[in-house]
Amino acid sequence: MDAILKLRLGREVKDYLAITFGLICYALGWAAFLLPYQVTTGGVTGIAAIIYYATGVEIQVSYFIINAIFLGFALKILGPKFSLKTIYAIFMLTFLLWLFQELFRNADGVLPQVLGENQDFMACVIGSCLLGFGIGIVFTNNGSTGGTDIIALIVNKYKDVTLGRMMMYCDIIIISSCYFIFHDWRRVLFGFCTLFIMSIVIDWVVNSTRQSVQFLIFSRKHDEIAEGITKQIDRGVTLLDGKGWYSKQDIKVVVVLAKKSQSLDIFRLVKDIDPNAFISQSNVVGVYGEGFDKLKVK
Repeated sequence: MDAILKLRLGREVKDYLAITFGLICYALGWAAFLLPYQVTTGGVTGIAAIIYYATGVEIQVSYFIINAIFLGFALKILGPKFSLKTIYAIFMLTFLLWLFQELFRNADGVLPQVLGENQDFMACVIGSCLLGFGIGIVFTNNGSTGGTDIIALIVNKYKDVTLGRMMMYCDIIIISSCYFIFHDWRRVLFGFCTLFIMSIVIDWVVNSTRQSVQFLIFSRKHDEIAEGITKQIDRGVTLLDGKGWYSKQDIKVVVVLAKKSQSLDIFRLVKDIDPNAFISQSNVVGVYGEGFDKLKVK
């Protein structure tokens, strides 16, 4: 019982550390690149940025107030565990947005354009990459930065719609609204570029952690390999009957579906048991069921 408790505690600590790192990347992207060049994007932070550009109200203030309202939906639909991490992320991001702005501000209180003047597009690209990378890490560790992220995760819970795409649908109106502040379609286009790059990076981060592989292992020591994979790798194994056409000998084929991150462990295990084993590894488009993604269809 103590071992299980320690394992769960270790996973929770790892989640919170990863979420914190993701939030640092996210806040850095805003403070160093987007805010100084007055670039906006979607989500609650995008709304807060528009309010900041229009009124001067600090971005973290608007972000915190709006998220306090959205959090009620997460408590009811996504559960208390999700909401606890979301509450942590909201408070932490509010603090980090304030901290990085204070660190970057000049003596006159203005955020400097670190890439130089007239580098709006490069700031848009670098900032959106940092934002997408940060949010992707937060999502893969069961967290959220709040706001439209919550809406995206609620839909993703029931439908096979990628997180980045769902957020794009939610954020188009937010970005378009910045035209009424700047009266400049150039700012709107920068906002859409930011959103597009963010969505690609988010999907890349999330999908890279979920990518699965399939192993076909041909070995005379199939029993030992199957037992080792089950106990040491904690993955299910299926044995198929095979027959070598050249040798005309019967053989068992070990079939394993696993996360890509577990590939090296499987290779090492098989090599330790049977260095002469024949192994085929292939990427699979999707794996659904116990231990993998849930099947979300009507």
